[in-house]
Amino acid sequence: MSTSAPQLVRGYEVVIGFETHAQLSTASKIFSGSSTRFGAEPNTQASPVDLALPGTLPVLNRGAVERAIRFGLAVGAKIAPLSIFARKNYFYPDLPKGYQISQYEIPVVQGGSVEFFVGDVKKAIRLTRAHLEEDAGKSLHEDYHGQSGIDLNRAGTPLLEIVTEPELRSTTEAVEYAKALHALVVWLGICDGNMQEGSFRCDANVSVRRPGGPLGTRREIKNLNSFKFLQQAIDYEINWQIDEIEDGRKIQQATVLFDPDRGETRMMRSKEDAEDYRYFPDPDLPPLVIEPAWIERVKAEMPELPGLMAERFQREDGLPAYDASIVTQSVAFAAFYEAVKRAGAQPKLAANWLMGEVSRRLNAEGREITGSPVTAERLAQLLRAISDGTLSSSGAKKVFDAVWSDPSADLAALIEANRQMNDTGALEAIVDEVLAANQKSVDEYRAGKDKAFNALVGQVMKASKGKANPAQAGELLKKKLG
Repeated sequence: MSTSAPQLVRGYEVVIGFETHAQLSTASKIFSGSSTRFGAEPNTQASPVDLALPGTLPVLNRGAVERAIRFGLAVGAKIAPLSIFARKNYFYPDLPKGYQISQYEIPVVQGGSVEFFVGDVKKAIRLTRAHLEEDAGKSLHEDYHGQSGIDLNRAGTPLLEIVTEPELRSTTEAVEYAKALHALVVWLGICDGNMQEGSFRCDANVSVRRPGGPLGTRREIKNLNSFKFLQQAIDYEINWQIDEIEDGRKIQQATVLFDPDRGETRMMRSKEDAEDYRYFPDPDLPPLVIEPAWIERVKAEMPELPGLMAERFQREDGLPAYDASIVTQSVAFAAFYEAVKRAGAQPKLAANWLMGEVSRRLNAEGREITGSPVTAERLAQLLRAISDGTLSSSGAKKVFDAVWSDPSADLAALIEANRQMNDTGALEAIVDEVLAANQKSVDEYRAGKDKAFNALVGQVMKASKGKANPAQAGELLKKKLG
């Protein structure tokens, strides 16, 4: 597995770490029975506990703990047998208690790592911790006639904050890590991953330094809720920090926001250190004790992890590591791949088509694999026709496009209509015609120009309307050209 090599930007090394808030998929909040449903009218899902009314006491949601355990097991972390909830003290209008219940000194998940690919190179980043905490409310600034409103529906929503070591060394690595983490929490069923609704929010800590020098001062970019904005924000911040240093100014530790309309970060506030929050154990919550038997129960109920599934596809299907990582990008994508295999398609051919033509069409139309107009069974039928020589790759693409556009189309009839020419006599006649009509290419090939041969193959394919077997056509051409 590759470690992160320094990426120099204008002579500076980039250092990036992540803090990601994954909203846990419980039906109720972490310390109350209030609903976590998205989109309700403001302040209709805030109980007395969420509002911090006098006399109310928090009660920990068992489901939130089990989701944290599931994540810890998936990343190879230590599950703390005893962890502590603390009060993180700060004042903001959407924080009704004046503090946030979180974990500080002893988090529930400790260590672990997340693996991801950059191109076909496998990398890993170590995790420092993952801890449980409650979300704050939300300030509303629109449609209030110049004033702000407070919606406390989100107050108390369960979060798992996942913190990395500062080991990422490029924007590309940062984006691929975030995508891999997003895929993992969705795969595990602990988070729905809806970034538009705030279920998965990334904070990127970015700094720059001269190669081999001490770590630079970091600035934290808050609440990045799309991979596109994440990339744009980090790229801008890197260049901004370099400009500041080159102009002789020092970087001040700060929290910044990304403005997607202007494509730039802007300062929100000076960055606090841990001591500024005056953490202390929450007196209303006892220590969280997790017995080994509880961990074993959670482990027994977990799905096959994507990494283990990818290893199985490499071992059983002969897929390269990169291909296996792509077909296990989500539970649905892996299930589609396995359905295509069960229907009789060759595994490597199935993976190639899923990574190629199928993904190309899905991405172009903004669809998920579950919305593919071509079912796994019909794709397998098409791929079997390639494997047995009935269809050429170009003919198969024509059939695929036709079925994608019209899912009710007669697939068997389309395959027959685009059947590959395997009649040697008919193909030989086409080859003779092409050679007679392309004397210049013949002469160039005989003079040692290999490109001329490819041109002749192309003419044969054109004359046969794409139905010739390219390999067979090539053999005949070579035979006749001596």
